[in-house]
Amino acid sequence: MKFTLVGMAVAAESPAASAAWFAEHFGFVVGVDLGWYVNTQHAEHPNLSLDFVQRDHASWPAVTRGRTVAGTLLAFLVADVDAEFARLSAAGLEVVLPPVTEPWGQRRFQLAGPDGLLVEVLQAVAPDPQWLAENGLGA
Repeated sequence: MKFTLVGMAVAAESPAASAAWFAEHFGFVVGVDLGWYVNTQHAEHPNLSLDFVQRDHASWPAVTRGRTVAGTLLAFLVADVDAEFARLSAAGLEVVLPPVTEPWGQRRFQLAGPDGLLVEVLQAVAPDPQWLAENGLGA
């Protein structure tokens, strides 16, 4: 398959408010705002689209129409996870997982995003050699 854009649509209580949250804290820019549908993109990632659709709108699939998002995590890989944690926690965002270094080679934290989304911010770090060996990944 060849594609030119990767997009994610989120069922939102307030598409404009959700888009504004990502614009304020993660640098997304609103492109199209139809009220019930808001498209955002990021200047540094023009082939990524993050959209918000009114969760009870007729265009949303009937099987989940009107339901709150559950079990969805959106992740951002960054160069300095601790600097981002300081910035975003200072902005008053709800932290659901404080910074932790995982043995598989990630340092990460998670935030409560709008509409039930979890937002993870992570940084690649050196994995624990013992963990790699115990999981059959050692050299």
